Amino acid sequence: MKNKYIDLIEQTFEFPQDEFSVVDNELNFHDVPLMDIIKQYGTPLKVTYLPKISSQINRAKRMFNVAMAKVDYKGSYNYCYCTKSSHFSFVLEEALKNDIHLETSSAYDIHIVNALYDGGLIDKDRFIICNGFKRPQYVENIVNLVNSGFVNTIPVLDNKEELDLFYDMNKRCKLGIRIAAEEEPKFDFYTSRLGIRYNDIVDFYKAKIKGNKRFELKMLHFFINTGIKDTAYYWNELNKCLGIYYELKKVCPELDSLNIGGGFPIKNTLAFDYDYEYMTEEIVAQIKNFCAQMEIAEPNIFTEFGSFTVGESGAALFSIINQKQQNDRECWYMIDSSFMTTLPDTWGINQRYIQLAVNNWDKEYQRVFLGGLTCDSEDYYSSETHANAIFLPKLNGEPQYIGFFHTGAYQESLGGFGGIQHCLTPSPKHIIIDRDKGDNEYYTRLFAKEQSYRSMLRILGY
Repeated sequence: MKNKYIDLIEQTFEFPQDEFSVVDNELNFHDVPLMDIIKQYGTPLKVTYLPKISSQINRAKRMFNVAMAKVDYKGSYNYCYCTKSSHFSFVLEEALKNDIHLETSSAYDIHIVNALYDGGLIDKDRFIICNGFKRPQYVENIVNLVNSGFVNTIPVLDNKEELDLFYDMNKRCKLGIRIAAEEEPKFDFYTSRLGIRYNDIVDFYKAKIKGNKRFELKMLHFFINTGIKDTAYYWNELNKCLGIYYELKKVCPELDSLNIGGGFPIKNTLAFDYDYEYMTEEIVAQIKNFCAQMEIAEPNIFTEFGSFTVGESGAALFSIINQKQQNDRECWYMIDSSFMTTLPDTWGINQRYIQLAVNNWDKEYQRVFLGGLTCDSEDYYSSETHANAIFLPKLNGEPQYIGFFHTGAYQESLGGFGGIQHCLTPSPKHIIIDRDKGDNEYYTRLFAKEQSYRSMLRILGY
């Protein structure tokens, strides 16, 4: 009878997979033995595997370039990284090795742009796409960026009133307009709060931008909250966006770029199935065909990939520190951290990640619930995508370690990295894994120690 943990995984999924393999009953992540990492650094532990960031960027670039070549697409492709997904310096440094551009969403993002320039990581020709609602400090920082010579800074107007805030430019400024897309039927509201309504855009351009020597409209920004998916809803919104692009292009010949924000999904289960190549080719082909029908030039395509860039580089490793049989059917494994603070998306939006045992793959398994350390009843993780349950090796006196994978986007910022955590649960250690260019051997470095009680007490005023 096949009742070992490895049997369960191999019978349920195609396994091993690109980033996961098992050697001597222990899990490897991108050919890095996780038990070696745990023995060196302990748990709880956050991990960032840097090479995956470059791999994702180059994958998207390759797909779009191939799709464009297939239909003889005349416009260019521009990959933008959404800094809000992870602002850490090591993420930006790795991403910028690959000739990409940046998308910002708040005033302090612009200080990061300046720091990257001061460090020689970007030049002033880089596209800086400035999204989000523009408060005075954000506007001031964007204006300073443009005035200092960042010639491809493009503030994307979120509402019609924002235009008046940008009159302090001493150089002509490129602009974008964000469309207020219609939301999916399951949303609580019909139209996004972000952007300008479809019906208002052309009239707004004619009244406020056309003929204004301060500004030049270059980009139409189209964003779908649920990301790029093969649904009637997505294709319908893309088609509506192209219709607006055509109407604008007739009165605004300098318009030459279409930003299809709303990124590719990332792998959140071992059963993940998404045809990236098909979606890329279909998007490019639809834009190409529309432009051919309307006899206009194909726009330069911009994408804004945040989670797709950095999400699959991340992992969180925990120890099982206790087992509690609370009734006949519910067995709890307690982890040495908190889901609410370390992986807040699991609590806030019921996000599911790939969850696997790190060791003891040759042991029998059982159904369990995972509990966090805080005294909050919501601090738990209870189901995996494949079976609406979690199965892990039975405890037999040996230490048991588990991992959550593809957690690299948003968790640190949502969890308040370095700040006050729920029940004063400390932020875990964070390490970075990279590879030598010569022999391709992996190496690690400590980015952040586990948060100390002194740092929390200082924040609290003690």
